[in-house]
Amino acid sequence: MFIAEVVGNVVASRKTDNMDGLPLRIVRKISVDLEPGEVYAVAVDVIGAADGEYVLVATGSTARQTHLTDGRPCDAVIMAIVDTWQTDNTVHYMRSESVSTP
Repeated sequence: MFIAEVVGNVVASRKTDNMDGLPLRIVRKISVDLEPGEVYAVAVDVIGAADGEYVLVATGSTARQTHLTDGRPCDAVIMAIVDTWQTDNTVHYMRSESVSTP
């Protein structure tokens, strides 16, 4: 599992039938200090994350253990939107201060 920023979408007009209806998002892994990394992944978005949000991404067989991804050919899933990020008693990120919610 890793923390990433949602940076885009993937549109695939033709894909396997069991992937229909699952949005695909491009995520970029970020460091503890919120620095963007060079690792990108395509993840199934089962929670409706928006561009710019920090999310938790599960990979491998764990990505297929949600209700929506069970039995589907996915290797990464956005499983949560990060509200707060803290290490060593230092808060690095608080969603309420960085993202305006509708």
